[in-house]
Amino acid sequence: MGLFRPPIAPMVAVLAAAPSRRTVVRVHFVVLHGRPATGKLTVARELARTTGYRLFHNHLIVDAALAVYDFGTPGFVALRDELWRTAFARLARDPDLPGLIFTFNPESSVPQAFIDDLLALFDAAGATITCVELVCAEAKIENRLDRASRRDFSKLTDVALYRRLRDGGVFDTPVIRRPGLVLDTGVLTAEEAALRIAALCPPAT
Repeated sequence: MGLFRPPIAPMVAVLAAAPSRRTVVRVHFVVLHGRPATGKLTVARELARTTGYRLFHNHLIVDAALAVYDFGTPGFVALRDELWRTAFARLARDPDLPGLIFTFNPESSVPQAFIDDLLALFDAAGATITCVELVCAEAKIENRLDRASRRDFSKLTDVALYRRLRDGGVFDTPVIRRPGLVLDTGVLTAEEAALRIAALCPPAT
């Protein structure tokens, strides 16, 4: 099965065809990315509370696709990609959405084209984009993996599986090809990390 991948050009063209609307759209798009258990959702929730931005976290789409397909199968990859693209095409051009937070765990079943197209889409919408990588010492990541809170969604909780995936390079792609903040959540609390990001965010209106 081929990967559902609508080209970015038509989505960008829709935005370009409506210049009066485009001048209204001023979404601040915050991408929090990092390996499993680096605290993406915890920091994102605190950031949403602090800024008033809306949170569109990774597992809203991943868990929807997992309801009907096993992880990594062609059907799962295609449906996840389609749902992400459909949602973001709508969100990027919404003038009533001043701030949006997206949490993302890079892993190799996500094509590089998805991330590249996503950032291009928000660029075309006139959005401000802030990319933040959350990092943490491996020992702390492994200690966090089996926390009860991670079972609220279909998150990775098996330390042995995490090690196999990490050592196999699964979390090395896709790459966020844009400079941004790097915050160590093994040193900073979620509140401290969120405040550092919020300092770069205009207030929601």
